[in-house]
Amino acid sequence: MLQRLAANAPQGGGKHPIRALILVPTRELAAQVHESVRNYGKHMNLRPAMIFGGVGFNPQASELRRGVDIVVATPGRLLDHVQQRTIDLRSIEILVLDEADRMLDMGFIHDIRRIIALLPVKRQNLLFSATFSEDIRKLSGSILRDPATVEVARRNSPIELIAQSVYLVDRERKRELLAHLVKEGNWQQVLVFCKTKHGANRLAQQLEKDGIQADAIHGNKSQPARTKALKRFKDNALQVLVATDIAARGLDIEALPHVVNYDLPNVSEDYVHRIGRTGRAGASGEAISLVGPEDRPLLADIEKLINRKIEQKSVAGFEPTRGARSAPEVDDRPRRQPQARREQQPRRDQQPRAGESRRQPRPAVRPSTRNGERPQHARRSDQPARSGQPQRRQDGQHPARPQAVRSGARPQQRPATVTDARDPREQERQAQQREGQRLAQSERLEAAPAPQAAAPVKSGGIFGFLKRKAA
Repeated sequence: MLQRLAANAPQGGGKHPIRALILVPTRELAAQVHESVRNYGKHMNLRPAMIFGGVGFNPQASELRRGVDIVVATPGRLLDHVQQRTIDLRSIEILVLDEADRMLDMGFIHDIRRIIALLPVKRQNLLFSATFSEDIRKLSGSILRDPATVEVARRNSPIELIAQSVYLVDRERKRELLAHLVKEGNWQQVLVFCKTKHGANRLAQQLEKDGIQADAIHGNKSQPARTKALKRFKDNALQVLVATDIAARGLDIEALPHVVNYDLPNVSEDYVHRIGRTGRAGASGEAISLVGPEDRPLLADIEKLINRKIEQKSVAGFEPTRGARSAPEVDDRPRRQPQARREQQPRRDQQPRAGESRRQPRPAVRPSTRNGERPQHARRSDQPARSGQPQRRQDGQHPARPQAVRSGARPQQRPATVTDARDPREQERQAQQREGQRLAQSERLEAAPAPQAAAPVKSGGIFGFLKRKAA
């Protein structure tokens, strides 16, 4: 790219148009690519600039206004400059997508398509990736025209100079084993990968307590803190750097001897990228993975991807417990406390029906008030007491099912004593009562006088109307 741009570099000290755009997924990779462009193009009349988030916007805009030839950028901050009209992409001749598969994993595909729509149709496109998935194949088919594929190694395979090994250990003892390996082997530069940001912070703090100089780098840290930690690690001022996958792609650490997978990645291709931080530029390196019983499926997927078995080892005193489940990983992130009222909810058979009061129990039977007697209030034996514990009847029988309560009526309480309707004496008394009511109704009908015909009223008006109504 530098050779092609230098052949047609503008002469003089005027404003240079942007002729090359390099898109990268992370800020650390943007800074590294920018540094490489400056070093390789030191004696060329080419001006590079880097654009990424986490730092001030105005200094970047000022540099773009002065004129640059090559822009190294992350997609998000680049679109911010496009929206503010501080960058002009109409003169782009070369587009580079570095770590293209990582761009897809991080969800940059929509931003990339928006950026491509702003570029000239006639340009050169370059895609770089250590792994080549079907998503990359589809992306290359959509933005490239008759692309040529260049492979410098067997696809999805790690460098042969990297010695790979697996240490079997229970999950709760991984940190102890890592500290033991660092101290016993006198490791001075170790890059450790964790799955989560909180896990990286926690591991770095624990290693500091063990007397090992360690720091963490991940997306939640500010850009100055990330840059400082990475610089200390490259300068051998930091013994262990604990990182998430943000540091796995494209970082070039000179002669890095050790890479440790504290947590195996969920995506097998990330394993190739992680251990690729060591064994660079012809140097040898060592990649170690700490594997617990719960990590065996991930290890099998990795071995299937690289098409080889990884040597398994164990350290005396740290052997995994056979047949025992590993203790779950402690997560110190803040969690919402569960509500205790959920356990105090009454059962469905104790829920009040529509129209009933929640505080008042339902009646077992509907008491009769035909004799004008007021029913005595009594609590159902199957209702819970004030302590919240349900009580059972002494005779072991279930209470009678309550009858439906009419809408709007207040449910009545069950009387203290209920007469058994199957008693012969009770049946005889009820029959006599019904017979007496029938006879009394017949006598009232016979004693009632016959209705007389109303005399016609001839007067009209309101008074006549009232008389007719009275009649």
